[in-house]
Amino acid sequence: MGKIAGTSSLQAVDLHCVRGERKLFGALNFTLRSGELLRIAGANGSGKTSLLRIACGLLEPTRGEVRWGGKDIRRLQEEFWRQLVYVGHANSIKDDLTATENLHVACTLAGVPRQAAQIGEALRRLGLAGCENLPARVLSQGQRRRVALARLALSKGAPLWILDEPFAALDAAAVEHVQDLIAEQLSRGAAVILTTHLEARITAAAALRIDLEAT
Repeated sequence: MGKIAGTSSLQAVDLHCVRGERKLFGALNFTLRSGELLRIAGANGSGKTSLLRIACGLLEPTRGEVRWGGKDIRRLQEEFWRQLVYVGHANSIKDDLTATENLHVACTLAGVPRQAAQIGEALRRLGLAGCENLPARVLSQGQRRRVALARLALSKGAPLWILDEPFAALDAAAVEHVQDLIAEQLSRGAAVILTTHLEARITAAAALRIDLEAT
């Protein structure tokens, strides 16, 4: 299993997040290095998704900054985004496209186009054999989630994965498949941040945890 080239650290520096008049978290600091897993815990509404979106550069913090390799991600912009895979709570699946077409578009937009055979293998790994050419609108919620997560099997070269509730709507077999994908990516030297209500069993060089209700 090959190692990922050019891995770097993700650092949060004095992050604060206020939405409306409500403070979600403040004075948050962490450093996530190659091969490390960071789990963000907290009740619904505690700011987990906001923190992930800040870490991706999709949401501005009220104060503080996120650094990749020591540089503010707001300055890096596309250079940072090319090294990142973000799977949000929403699946971002187009109803009129097939499972294969959805993955083809997602990978192409990310600058890592994949062949049909590679996409088919990723879908099969997530238990979607026979669903490759079905329009997404006929898939169940769990199947749609697996289509979104199949992108992980196509993103082995990305040094950073950020995943918002990746196990939601999945059955036990699919949860195990996704946990395996994450463990494999960590062993390649990637860093992974995730939120989950499950006690995920994932092997990592270091497993860190931040509880937003304690910040």
